[in-house]
Amino acid sequence: MTPQAALKVLVEKPTNDKLNTLKVFSWPIWTKEVSSFDWDYDEKEICYFLEGEATVKTPDGEIAFGQGDLVTFPQGLKCVWNIKKAVRKHYKFG
Repeated sequence: MTPQAALKVLVEKPTNDKLNTLKVFSWPIWTKEVSSFDWDYDEKEICYFLEGEATVKTPDGEIAFGQGDLVTFPQGLKCVWNIKKAVRKHYKFG
């Protein structure tokens, strides 16, 4: 089992080529209003933010992301989401 502190969230500004290679725009869309909640990642998630602003609090600190960001959450991560501006994102698990 990986220690929580070693589980890093990756935030990047992807190129259009990368988005197309990943087929991001064929992934389902998830939306969520301004809120705060605990979340445990049973498997890896990659998501691309179409709208919104959020942070996640992890054992390593707080990570901010929003519109235009491609974010990868590792399997095993336990965090607290804080959605500051309603989110709309494409997502893929596994």
